[in-house]
Amino acid sequence: MTRPGFAFSHRLRVRYAEIDGQKVVFNSRYLEYADVALSEYWRWLKLAELPEWRSMEFHVARATVDYKAPFRYDDEFDAFARTARIGTSSVTSLIELVHAQTGALHTVIELVHVNVDLEAGRSAPIPLDIRHRMLGSD
Repeated sequence: MTRPGFAFSHRLRVRYAEIDGQKVVFNSRYLEYADVALSEYWRWLKLAELPEWRSMEFHVARATVDYKAPFRYDDEFDAFARTARIGTSSVTSLIELVHAQTGALHTVIELVHVNVDLEAGRSAPIPLDIRHRMLGSD
C-alpha cells in the first residue's frame, strides 16, 4: 500500500497479547508500533552505514498520539513513517497507522527525539550526513 507523503511503510499484525479487556489494542501499544516502525524506517534509510550514526543517542522528548479508530485482534496494518523535521539537535518523525485492508487511518503519532551527548548530559547537534540521509529519502 502507498500513502501520499510517505516513501516507507512496514506491515504489522495485532497479536492477542496486545488487546485489552474491551478487545481492542491497548493504548500504550500504539507507541510500541511507532517504535517498531521508526526502527525499520531508520534501517531502510541505512543510517548504520554512516560512521556518525554509531555515536548518536536519541531520547524521546515528546510523543503525541491521535487515536482515530481502534485496531482489533488479528488486524493487519501498515505503519507509514517519515522524517517531518530536523532541528539542530532534534528529529520529528511522523508515523501513520493505516488498516491494510480498508486503507482507513487509525492513528497518527508524532515523535520528537533529541540527540544527546551522554558524557556532557546535554543535547548535541545532528551531523550533516545524518540530516541529509533522513531528509533526502521522502
